[in-house]
Amino acid sequence: MDCIVTIDIGTTKVKVSAFDQAANLIGWRQGTYPTFHPQPNYSEQDPEQIFLTVLYALKSLLNDELTKKHKPVALVFGASMHSVLPIDKQGVPLRNAVIWADNRGRDEANALKNSDECRLIYEQTGTPVHPMSPLIKIRWFRTHTPATWFEKVYKFISIKEYIIYQLTGQLVVDQSIASSTGLFNIHTHRWEERALNYAGVQPHQLSELVPIDYSELKLKKEYVRLFRLTSAAKLIIGASDGCFATLGAGVVTEGDATITIGSSGAMRVAGKQVIKDPKQRFFNYLLNEGTYISGGPTNNGGVVFEWFVQQFGASGIHLDLEYTINQLLIEAERVPAGAGGMLFLPYLLGERAPLWNANARGAYIGVNITHERRHFIRATVEGIIYEMHSIGKLLQQYRSIQNLYINGAYASLPLFAQVLSDVFGKKVYVNDKHDSASAGAALLALTHLGVYPDLEAAAKTIRSVESYQPNPENHERYARFTEIFDRLSQKLAEDFDALVALQ
Repeated sequence: MDCIVTIDIGTTKVKVSAFDQAANLIGWRQGTYPTFHPQPNYSEQDPEQIFLTVLYALKSLLNDELTKKHKPVALVFGASMHSVLPIDKQGVPLRNAVIWADNRGRDEANALKNSDECRLIYEQTGTPVHPMSPLIKIRWFRTHTPATWFEKVYKFISIKEYIIYQLTGQLVVDQSIASSTGLFNIHTHRWEERALNYAGVQPHQLSELVPIDYSELKLKKEYVRLFRLTSAAKLIIGASDGCFATLGAGVVTEGDATITIGSSGAMRVAGKQVIKDPKQRFFNYLLNEGTYISGGPTNNGGVVFEWFVQQFGASGIHLDLEYTINQLLIEAERVPAGAGGMLFLPYLLGERAPLWNANARGAYIGVNITHERRHFIRATVEGIIYEMHSIGKLLQQYRSIQNLYINGAYASLPLFAQVLSDVFGKKVYVNDKHDSASAGAALLALTHLGVYPDLEAAAKTIRSVESYQPNPENHERYARFTEIFDRLSQKLAEDFDALVALQ
């Protein structure tokens, strides 16, 4: 029996999965890698370490007894967005990859926001101006590195492009990843001259643009042997993790939205038109010809809860992260909605949507002497979801949303899912796929191979296996908290700036 192999290169790990021709999961492997913070506001990763992790996970999966019974007919790549890696003419990295969480370009982003160029660049590229954007990252390199170093840069690429280059020797970038760079014109589907001029690069310093179903990639012979593949197996370039997570949740038409909470988070909708927000709060990324994925990302998803667990959750006996998370959530379930009047601003990593303020910082507010650890746990969960609600409230000014589909390692946990339902006041659905981003990649491959006529038909095969109904009393109570949350987030902007100056 044939199978599809998906490679999802995430923020903290790579996940390699095998699916049958009905997009059912056969098996999966994963490997992790660290993020380095050599200075405040820096977030970097070693591209070679990520590549070796990809090799390990692929080899492990494809040599598994279960997957040996299935012939891989396609490999599809997905990855997190906004990374930048400078390489020389030999394809050797000149430094570590700078990932989405990196905020070193705050000054460059703020300067651009205060110029007339900002609106024009946003209208053409669909990517909000923020330090996350490769547009800003490359500008930072241009401004803060010696000209002699910058001249050595052959191309600026993403981590995904580097992995594909190592496997194939080809430097290409899919239009989905490209549309998240702030350098790509989402209307003409070409590199945007105005943005390139600002960043200080030429088109030849970026990879060749190809559609997400591009399958002219050829695996190097040593990897064909290592993975025991046939020469007939296709390599499909794929899309970004955000676009794949939306497709894998079954959301490709208007009226539905998906909420992802993994390390970071996002709320997304699909449509044939971009969202034209004069305040530039939403991204508009290209899934394929004629379908845009629009929405808002948050820096502060599950990574915030993991921070809490690592600082305050270890018992000294059970140090396993997953076990500790589950134990803390059991504690939080015993606390009524609202965490005893405590509210958490989750901005440990600055924030993207809806604030787009790299200086935003975290705070527990309303703490009194009766509060216990369980209240802080509950407030942490709720704060992450209040921020998602802030995005959703603004998004619904542009799109009608009837159904919410949730995915990601955290959104699918029972307490997170129930609080999401209660805060939004909507029924939320969990689909039948273990990982929506990987499932979306499999659906793209199956569509490319002719199993489905188009992505919309493929998305309709996604089924919900679980749902959560909002508790009316909790929803009413949460409405008061979200109002306070939104007000505080705006009011504290100047104080955030002052605190950052002291850090």
